[in-house]
Amino acid sequence: MSSRMRHDAPWWVRHLLILAALAFAGVLLVLPILNVLSEAFARGLSGYWTALGDPDTLHAVFLTCFVAFIALAINLVFGVSAAWALTRYEFRGKSLLVTLIDLPFSVSPVVSGLIYVLTLGLQTKLGAWLHEHDIQILFATPGIVIATTFVTFPFVARETMPVMEAVGADQEEAALTLGASGWQTFWMVTLPNIKWGVIYGAILCGSRAMGEFGAVSVVAGRVSGASHTMSLRVEQLYQDFQIQAAFTVASLLLFLAVVTLVIKSVVEWRIRKTLEESSRKADVA
Repeated sequence: MSSRMRHDAPWWVRHLLILAALAFAGVLLVLPILNVLSEAFARGLSGYWTALGDPDTLHAVFLTCFVAFIALAINLVFGVSAAWALTRYEFRGKSLLVTLIDLPFSVSPVVSGLIYVLTLGLQTKLGAWLHEHDIQILFATPGIVIATTFVTFPFVARETMPVMEAVGADQEEAALTLGASGWQTFWMVTLPNIKWGVIYGAILCGSRAMGEFGAVSVVAGRVSGASHTMSLRVEQLYQDFQIQAAFTVASLLLFLAVVTLVIKSVVEWRIRKTLEESSRKADVA
């Protein structure tokens, strides 16, 4: 039906749809990207590297990478564990766990950051206890890590579950039958079969962690050179009328997004290939 509709559609309908899609992408994607690059290099390469070499900017880059790495490590452990539990076992509360995993998708990042402020702030018993013991979570790196982990933890689990369901549990059961331990089965059978799903989820998790603004802006405290991530650094530079420097940091985020997009496309191709191979094996069986 789709093929017949495509051939029967008038030529002007096809061209109109293509032009509309190109115009939409041009206005919302291409023009902003060109504007970011033109503003970032407005003072030439020397001005670009000078803005990028600012100590506070370098600290923001380091903090962003550090937070993204910690959040990614936590989410890899949680995501793979959750995907394994949801696809391999039946238990009470399974639907509740799925709902909780999807919770960050439905909660505003600003609200999630505010939740941690209301939970760990000085007005609460927990916050007062932390303050008495000189443990600082809010307005410091630990708070940024917690908020970033919350908004990114669905990605690994959600991208791993379909792959794990597609490959099935036959090979795992065979390995266990032949005497392999649980860890041996995971490292030598399960993980190689689901690795592209895990990598895809890790890419989404990492890219979201590096670009997160809403939740981080609430818990970070916005102290330049201390708790500024790259996204917060862009906002501060722009508010201080350092336009070229702000667009320089934004261009770095843009570069990371492009690299992530390329890797994401490669991984998507690998996932499709893995699922097709699993489907063929299932048909043969």
